[in-house]
Amino acid sequence: MDFHQHVTRRKVITRTSAFAGLAVVAAACGTDGGAEEGAIDVSGLPDGPDAVIDPATIPRGEPIDFGPAPDVPEGELSAEVAAAVALLYGQQVGGDLTDEQWAAFETIGASGDPRLAWLISDHIRVFVPLAQQAAITQARAIQINDMLEATASQLTGLQFTQFASWNPLTNTLIAWDVPAPPNYLEGKRNIYTPLEPAWVSLMDDNSVLDWRVVSWGGVLIDGRPYDTTDDPCNCIPGIDNPVAETVEQASAWMTDDTVVFGVVVNGEARAYPRNTMEVREMVNDTLGGRDFAMPYCTLCGSAQVWFTDNLPEGISRPIMRTSGLLSRSNKVMYDVVSQSIFDTFLGTADSGALLDEGIELEGHTVVTSTWGAWVAEHPTTTVIEERLALGRVTDFRNTRDADGPIFPIGLVDPRLAVQEDILGIIQENDRPLAVHVNSATAALGRGEVVRIGDDIRIISSGDGVVAIDGNGNEIVAHQAFWFAWSQFYPSTELWPDV
Repeated sequence: MDFHQHVTRRKVITRTSAFAGLAVVAAACGTDGGAEEGAIDVSGLPDGPDAVIDPATIPRGEPIDFGPAPDVPEGELSAEVAAAVALLYGQQVGGDLTDEQWAAFETIGASGDPRLAWLISDHIRVFVPLAQQAAITQARAIQINDMLEATASQLTGLQFTQFASWNPLTNTLIAWDVPAPPNYLEGKRNIYTPLEPAWVSLMDDNSVLDWRVVSWGGVLIDGRPYDTTDDPCNCIPGIDNPVAETVEQASAWMTDDTVVFGVVVNGEARAYPRNTMEVREMVNDTLGGRDFAMPYCTLCGSAQVWFTDNLPEGISRPIMRTSGLLSRSNKVMYDVVSQSIFDTFLGTADSGALLDEGIELEGHTVVTSTWGAWVAEHPTTTVIEERLALGRVTDFRNTRDADGPIFPIGLVDPRLAVQEDILGIIQENDRPLAVHVNSATAALGRGEVVRIGDDIRIISSGDGVVAIDGNGNEIVAHQAFWFAWSQFYPSTELWPDV
């Protein structure tokens, strides 16, 4: 099965979001001959033949062969197997096992039902910290871990290295698209919430998340209320209402080559250093008279802006936090006010009260640039203050994450290498488009024109890129790693078409 056949079968949420809606509105402006206020004067841009890219210069992905998927039974579990699952996962999971629970694993393994491997995978993921909580001996922990891995092997036919089974097991289950077993979320909730009780409100039975691909990211939830930036937590602490400095004030600590995420709202510009965002991963800020949340997923190389104002009457401003959960190596953010999960790539509420309200947030462009180039283009920009980095100097992109995704993602479209930077755009008729950033910047550097279709043009901003329509109106876009964009938009077009 090739990638496109596979993703057709996947249950990927692709509801139209405000992100898509804004792109459509911006593109539609070119049809009536009118440019929006603040649009770029396209008459001043160079013109000529479209850029021609040599496909040999573009790093391609390596298709991974996960082997043939096993046969998967349909329908309910047998009474014996259902009883074994209920004994193990019908209540909160602890670190140790009774003799009866041990026997239940043997019953599950003997069933040969690959669907049950999802529960075993979840159990393996959190087993070590649960064993530490229960203060069980190392020898006993090894026994239980071996039982979990042996059960997973029985269910899937895979073989594992001791205490290194979760990632390859989960990666393969995602790639095979193995269905979840009956009552899966209940079982997963009972596995995960002993580690972090606050997750219980997020693991909503009515959510539209594919809980199979949601996993623990190794940190706990940021449950602090709004404007508690300096309050400590055992979490990745988001920033609320940050103090911003002028270019002159920041000259003592910012360097020209510092990577920043640049945002301009109603003519007001602000930069968010990538180093700070790697430490914090979330900002709730106000700029140009608009409130917004800005998540940064270090794992998928993506900073986004979602406006959190102008919502229906009676709905409080969402305050976004990091949940400690991941979906296919992409952070799962949530609103601490309503306890609703939001999709960082789509801007949609996927659980809780705001899912019931059908809330879809309005997106806005984020530019990835260096500080020197950003300031040259936006001399009155501000930048969030240095102390928000908590004294840490990080570069996860080129260290921890340099060799590709460290969490399970399953199959990846091999048209590009997994961590190639793309500029993600939603075209008219909700058609996703990924622009290979290095190809675009190289062409622009040669003075060539990057024009895609009839009404999208890629131009420089700082030393990053942005998308505009034929009248110079901005089209909402942001950078991301290829694996992340193509996972959320499996039908995406790609420029150049390789």
